[in-house]
Amino acid sequence: MAGIFSRLFHRDRPESLRCGAVVPAAGSSTRMGQDKVLLPLDGVPVIIRTLRALDNCPLIDEIVVVTREDLIVPISGLCRDAALSKVRKVVRGGETRTQSVLAGVEELSRSIELAAIHDGARPLVSQKVLEEAIRRAAQCGAAAPAVPVKDTVKVARDGLVESTPDRSVLYAVQTPQVFQRDLIRGALTKALEADADLTDDCSAVERLGIGVALTQGDYCNLKLTTPEDVAMAEALLAWREEV
Repeated sequence: MAGIFSRLFHRDRPESLRCGAVVPAAGSSTRMGQDKVLLPLDGVPVIIRTLRALDNCPLIDEIVVVTREDLIVPISGLCRDAALSKVRKVVRGGETRTQSVLAGVEELSRSIELAAIHDGARPLVSQKVLEEAIRRAAQCGAAAPAVPVKDTVKVARDGLVESTPDRSVLYAVQTPQVFQRDLIRGALTKALEADADLTDDCSAVERLGIGVALTQGDYCNLKLTTPEDVAMAEALLAWREEV
């Protein structure tokens, strides 16, 4: 363990830590109305666009996809057809995101020391966002990309505004959220034991009083949740080809 942490805080060579990606894709897609990870995005399934970005990242050594039992065969077939060399396993997730992510972390090879958790429905993640988060986590143990919130945010109850937080300190956190593997495994396990309601993986680490470093995110790195998001992603793909 001492050897792991001595390399964890070695700032010059984050590549010396083997990093595995866990891709949760087990949601019910209720707001989308259909399985969003299988939706075609400019002719390519969303999950394949996501996995291809991870597969192309030189700092990622292997990938574990976590999905519903009924999607294991379809997603496995798509990965095989796309010749994604780093996809090691496609496994069944749990009833909650926390259970699914922990299942994926447990399936990573023993030699993996960093776990990069990336939403299956974030197909437009850039190599810059991926690499910056991984390199920062190699330095400090926990990192995630984020972007400043553009809109004014209101805290409301029963339809009435209670307060207006200072927008200058608000950030929208994205994925990949990258952690030292033993850290996130322990944090997720404790969160499950406490029946904690988590909306992201950073929250599990924050519960332990451990800080998470923020890296530069990308407004294009949106999560596909509703049909409008798919239309926006299509437009962003076309825009990227023009610039």
